[in-house]
Amino acid sequence: MVPSTLRNRTFDELQLGDTASLVRVASGDKSESDTPVATGDGDLPPDNAAEATSMFNRAVMNGAWAGTLISEVLGSQLPGPGTSYLAQEFRFLKPVLSGDTITATVRVTEKSPASRVVVLDTTCSNQKGEQVLTGTATVIAPARSIEWPATPPSTPPTAHHDRYDAFVRQARELPMVRAAIVHPCSPEAILAAVEVREKGLFAPVLDAPEARIRAAADAAEVDLDGIAIEQALHSHAAAARAVELVVSGEVAVLVKGSLHTDELLGAIVAPGSLLKTERRISHVFALDVPAYGKPLIVTDAAINIQPTLDHKRDICQNAVDLLRTLGVDKPRVAVLAAVETVNAKMPATLDAAALTVMAARGQIAGALVDGPLAFDNAISIAAARTKGIVSDVAGEADILLVPDLEAGNMLAKQLIYFAGATAAGIVLGARVPIVLTSRSDPLSARIASAALAKLLVCRGKQSMPGAAA
Repeated sequence: MVPSTLRNRTFDELQLGDTASLVRVASGDKSESDTPVATGDGDLPPDNAAEATSMFNRAVMNGAWAGTLISEVLGSQLPGPGTSYLAQEFRFLKPVLSGDTITATVRVTEKSPASRVVVLDTTCSNQKGEQVLTGTATVIAPARSIEWPATPPSTPPTAHHDRYDAFVRQARELPMVRAAIVHPCSPEAILAAVEVREKGLFAPVLDAPEARIRAAADAAEVDLDGIAIEQALHSHAAAARAVELVVSGEVAVLVKGSLHTDELLGAIVAPGSLLKTERRISHVFALDVPAYGKPLIVTDAAINIQPTLDHKRDICQNAVDLLRTLGVDKPRVAVLAAVETVNAKMPATLDAAALTVMAARGQIAGALVDGPLAFDNAISIAAARTKGIVSDVAGEADILLVPDLEAGNMLAKQLIYFAGATAAGIVLGARVPIVLTSRSDPLSARIASAALAKLLVCRGKQSMPGAAA
């Protein structure tokens, strides 16, 4: 619980070695903080953030932003309200990117009783544990106790999804791909089909009873001129016809419309469909979490209810192949469990340990795999260090491989609804990518899913049938 008031530390109360810290997410917003800050004339040196922006996929924050976090710690905690700046020295070591989680820390190193002058070491570190800023602050500590109304910490940003914007832009630069929209008999499905065409992602083929397609289009108030329609009697027939369109080379992607997932997947894995591969089919949630420093995949959260060890190997490889197609040379896979130690009474930990060994022996290719790891250790290097975990994956996971569908589905939806994540949904392991979104998904999620599917077709399998001329 956040206290209602802040209380300072007087000069006499301060001890050498005392520390304080706070955590903030770099959002790129220019809003002012109401938290007390130390005051003074100490100008911060400029940085070269603007020039560095082109080197990164996300916006580079002005270096002074990290410096303000130090001032916030000094003014709100140590020494706290009533503190006055005398001098500040900063050394900028790494850029701070939008979405980074920054921990600002101050530590008392010197005290001068005659003048109440205090010198503090100052550092800012990102979510990887890397120092982005170091320095020293010289302040006059307050002589008397002061209380100040506390301001609740700012919430993580929910509107910065520049990573998926980048994927959409990349996909639009590639040739159009024909995609079968399977049973698009709702206004939302029709709108998504029209939108992906307008975005330059797919040339859609609407696969459903034509009367229902046109009724949905009328309800959505969109024009279907120039969009191909493939007549099918009902949803089961539409799913079967979609498979035929892939096999004949007429489309390269399948997109779930207004039919149940089991109907579509049943047609794909049916005997003789020719879409099955040696891989287990699996689903990925490709997430853009504003508070996490890079794209994050959660798998499997939609298809495999209680996957076996062999299933998990395929689930892992499918996700790894996706990220490699997107440009991640060696994805880091955290195999999740409730704990980070192997426990014979917890099958998830046994599977995690086995998958780690399988990756080391080449049975999972192109990735760093480690587990079991609890969720906090997978995404927070600080949490991993606290528990003494030495790992190339801990704190830097690209892929979260969950124990079962229930755990994955709950985790992904918590990130969507509580952390403001955008989620793209793709089914992998078949001969073509399958865009699998929920009826409750916003249009932005549907666009992001289509972009990823197109990148898979154009980058991953150049010989894929259905590429539009």
